[in-house]
Amino acid sequence: MTIIKVSSESRTSAVAGAIAGVVREHNRADVQAIGAGAVNQAVKAVAIARGYLQEDGLDVICIPEFTSVDIEGKERTAIRLVIEPR
Repeated sequence: MTIIKVSSESRTSAVAGAIAGVVREHNRADVQAIGAGAVNQAVKAVAIARGYLQEDGLDVICIPEFTSVDIEGKERTAIRLVIEPR
């Protein structure tokens, strides 16, 4: 499964639609963000996606965790949000 990557410039409604689509198809979505602005956009997108999925009768939860990613040979810490049905 692919990871939905969010930046501080990401449109929350577009990310929310991607999250909802992946949850509908795979029953789980992983969202990754690096930096405060990106995490802000990701959390707002999760809130919007919850609304989209509630219309389909799905109640989802969000589990935050830290993860390490390699960007151009440098290790960075990212936030991964795991979204799955309750």
